[in-house]
Amino acid sequence: MKRFKNITAVTVASMMACMATVMTACKEDFLDVVPTDRVSDASILSDSVLFEAYITNRYMGTRLTDKEAEGTLPGFGRGFEYAMWSSVTDESIYNNDDNTWLIQRGQIAPENTGIAGTFWGRSYRSIREINYALANIDKVPMSEGRRSRLKGELQFIRAFRYHDLIRNYGKVVLLGDKVYEVSDELTGPELFARSDIKAGIDYAVAQLDEAAALLPAANDNSNWKLGRATKGAAMALKSRLLLYGASPLYGNAATWQQAAAAAKAVMDLNKYSLYTGGYANLFLTTDNPEIIFGRLYAVGARHVCLEISNGPNSYNAWGGNVPLQNLVDDYEMMDGTRITDPKTSYDPKEPYKNRDPRFYATILYNGANYRSSTIQTFTPGGKDSKDGPSNWNTSKTGYYLRKFMNDALPIDNPWDVAGTQTWIYFRYAEILLNYAEAQNEASGPDATVYAAVNAIRQRTGVAMPALPAGLTQAQMRERIRNERRIELAFEEHRFYDVRRWKIAPTTEDAPAYGIEIGKSGNAFTYTKKEALTGRNFSDKQYWLPIPRTEIQASNNKLEQNPGY
Repeated sequence: MKRFKNITAVTVASMMACMATVMTACKEDFLDVVPTDRVSDASILSDSVLFEAYITNRYMGTRLTDKEAEGTLPGFGRGFEYAMWSSVTDESIYNNDDNTWLIQRGQIAPENTGIAGTFWGRSYRSIREINYALANIDKVPMSEGRRSRLKGELQFIRAFRYHDLIRNYGKVVLLGDKVYEVSDELTGPELFARSDIKAGIDYAVAQLDEAAALLPAANDNSNWKLGRATKGAAMALKSRLLLYGASPLYGNAATWQQAAAAAKAVMDLNKYSLYTGGYANLFLTTDNPEIIFGRLYAVGARHVCLEISNGPNSYNAWGGNVPLQNLVDDYEMMDGTRITDPKTSYDPKEPYKNRDPRFYATILYNGANYRSSTIQTFTPGGKDSKDGPSNWNTSKTGYYLRKFMNDALPIDNPWDVAGTQTWIYFRYAEILLNYAEAQNEASGPDATVYAAVNAIRQRTGVAMPALPAGLTQAQMRERIRNERRIELAFEEHRFYDVRRWKIAPTTEDAPAYGIEIGKSGNAFTYTKKEALTGRNFSDKQYWLPIPRTEIQASNNKLEQNPGY
């Protein structure tokens, strides 16, 4: 992927605080020097190559916090950063905090947002940059076909930014197409009035409909095949937005019928399918039919190297995002039973035997094969326990992350070599699960609901049994929710799912559990432990707080979320 640095004609510290164009400052200053690290408005608007590069950079954002998107600029999600978004959920904790524990403990506040403080500022900066491009694109010399495609990309990116605002804050400020300048009188209600959730979703969905009509079905290899918006990417985002809008938290901002239809439209493209080369390989194989939209990385385009960031301590890795026992317990047995079922085949003396194959591709556990060795989290003496080397990086939960890891990439000295995995924003399995959930809520567990879920459960490399016939709507709801938990683990869904379903008081108020494994001879004992104390959830945490600096920048005209 070709990258451009500081190619933006406008830089904005925060949409609500300060807006300025880079070529208008210092006209009267005696140091009237033209910057050499950025490009002027005039240059961008007269050169279609530079203008397209400006648009390309809108797929990225400004780094706003420490340890965020090491090396390369952040994209649409946190992705492969040190603390992943999973570590503010019941999927994992971050071993060394990294500003996540306060969110797990319910201590997030407008003055202290931890790793969750960048969504508002980055999104509105991006929206302003996109509005600038849309306001000026007709001035740039290029073919009409190329212009239409770029307009579609800009509308897709803008809709994605609004989607990120809506799912984190609920009500958002809709700015339309206006490009605010520092000379504008920033007191009007349009700049600070937050529209209701339905208005936000309706706006973003309309943008996506327009984008889909302009975007190509696919990108060729020279246009970073997966990393640039397509018709399918716009339709996939629409599917997610309407699913959220139909969910209990969103107050009927959309209907389940609309959400089901949006997901079915992606399915009916007949362009995407489930990857059959194994669940683990799905996340290591860039060119596969399941990926709808992702972020590509390349050697030399440095970002967080997953293997050293998350691997076990005995491998000289840092044991970063460590899975919780809460997640482990939700993996079914190979026969389809839950470990809590009365007739389960689960054996507490051999807790990792005969589990859903996705468990083995997602979590490293005591006894797992890894890099020509075996994981040993038992004590005394286990090399991946506190008795092993580099024990300051020992997992607090007794588990390590396996998903996304590429054993062909080095752990030691990985810089500019490792970190090449694609971060997937949308994949076909999510669309199938979106459809199954929405259709079940709209019409009950009909044959199409079963077909969508069973396709995921029974694809090559997973081979779980089909869901039992005769499930009620409520029973199917629980099966679909657990299927999302397992299939989409660590992919930035869980945080939003438990909130939109309004089950967060149950899932997020529970202790963060790990496992203590003792060894005596050849026998192991397994004792559940609390890996992170003080985990807590209150109703205000359904939405994030808007950072206090943004409220102050509005002269307190911007409404804060309830409870903060």
